[in-house]
Amino acid sequence: MARVRYGARSEAEIAASRSASSKLPDIWSTGVVAVWESDPDAVAAVLPPPLKPTGRPLVRANISKVDLPGYPLGAGSVAVAAEHGGVQGWYPLVMPMTHERALIGGREVFGEPKKLGEVTVEREGLVVTAALARHGIAFVEVRGAISGDLPLPEPSQKTDFYFKFLPGVDGSGFDAEPVLVHCLRNEKVRKLERITGDVVLRESMYDPVADLPVRSLVELTIGEKTTDQKGKVVERVSAEALLPYIHQRYDDPQQIHDGPPEGSA
Repeated sequence: MARVRYGARSEAEIAASRSASSKLPDIWSTGVVAVWESDPDAVAAVLPPPLKPTGRPLVRANISKVDLPGYPLGAGSVAVAAEHGGVQGWYPLVMPMTHERALIGGREVFGEPKKLGEVTVEREGLVVTAALARHGIAFVEVRGAISGDLPLPEPSQKTDFYFKFLPGVDGSGFDAEPVLVHCLRNEKVRKLERITGDVVLRESMYDPVADLPVRSLVELTIGEKTTDQKGKVVERVSAEALLPYIHQRYDDPQQIHDGPPEGSA
């Protein structure tokens, strides 16, 4: 009988797959990073407990392109500064990706709020434009010009906070207790330049980052970096406390209960 590809894989095949994924070479991306100080009440309002605001209401947008061989990828995020258990990091609200493959592991393993979207980074001479877009709306756009080189930072470790959960089959609550994930990212930078320019936030009902206005621009750069990441569950969180925030993950929270009629899938 020919191999049935939906059939169970052998232990050797599973082990080989894990080994291959653990030996990936450094993957370098070219990305624009914008950090701005926003409204402290707005930043505090988007943080589900037990996350808390830091001493400074910062918002960060990452807009990157990754030249994977035969599989170019656009990846972005908009995150707010947050703190948990004495650890300072970032809580991403939306992470647009240009390919489904980039969504799967992040959403299912780490609980990342990834969505399909359009991510562009363009440079012509000294002029740089970059944007995150979904549903035809470029809800974050950076425009500017290179104004000088910056010293390379030392390799560093940064923390992102994610909530991993499964919406309940019965249409209410969750199927299991949600967990808070600390995602540790080791970052190396090989090129970094300053951009003189601005950040434009556009109104979008699907990605309302315009609610986090640019009060003052703290950092605007373009650089080449590589990162790896490792996550860990640090605690189980209150389902009741998290439930009012799960709409952050979906364009329409009702869609998670819009299963197809029986037999139509």
